[in-house]
Amino acid sequence: MRMLHSEQVDALFLDINMPDLNGLELVRSLARPPLVVFTTAYSEYAIEGYKADAVDYLLKPYGLADLLRAANHVRERWEQLHALPAEAVTVAAQNPSPSAADDFIFFKSDYKVVRVCISEIVYVKGMSEYLRIYTTSQHKPIIVLLSMKRIEDRLAPPLPFMRVHRSYLINLNHIRELNRSAIILDTGEEIPVGDTYRAAVNEFVSRLSVGK
Repeated sequence: MRMLHSEQVDALFLDINMPDLNGLELVRSLARPPLVVFTTAYSEYAIEGYKADAVDYLLKPYGLADLLRAANHVRERWEQLHALPAEAVTVAAQNPSPSAADDFIFFKSDYKVVRVCISEIVYVKGMSEYLRIYTTSQHKPIIVLLSMKRIEDRLAPPLPFMRVHRSYLINLNHIRELNRSAIILDTGEEIPVGDTYRAAVNEFVSRLSVGK
C-alpha cells in the first residue's frame, strides 16, 4: 500500500482474497489505481472485478497462456492510455508534390515519433478517438490519438486515398478486388463498404473499368 501511494505503478496483478484488506477494497482505496488484473480461485468475484475496471481476470488455476493473454491486454490498454495527441506533420518543401515517393508523415505514438511514408499506408481503421495505421513496413499497426477527419483531410486527393466506411480509409493502390459488400486489399484484408460511401467507390471503379 505504501508503494502504491508513493510510486507510479503501471500494472498490478492482484489476488482478491487477502488478509486484512481484499483486492477489491485495495483498488477502490486508491485515488489513481494502476491497470489491474485480478487473480482468484472464486469465479463469483468476476463481475465485481470488472466493476472495479479490471483489465482482465485470471481464474485459478491458470496457465502460462492465460497469464500472457492478460499481460498483452494490459500492454494494449497501457499503449492506448499513453498515446500522445498525434499531429500529422509533413516535412516536404513549402509546395510539395503530394505524389512524391518521399512524402511522409510523422505520427506521435506511445511517447515516440514514427516516420511513415504516405505510399506505405495500406489503410486506416478508426476506433473511437484512436486510429490504427496499417502500413507495408510495420508488422503491427501504429496507434495514434487522432480523428478520422484529420487523417482524411491530410490524405485527401490527389493522394490515392478514399474513405469507404465510417471507420475505414484505404489506399486505392492496394485494392485487389471488390464485391458487393467489401473491398479486398492486396494484403488479404477485407474492408467493408458503408452505404454512405458506396456511390463514390462505384464511381471510382467505373472510371477505371473496362469490359462488361
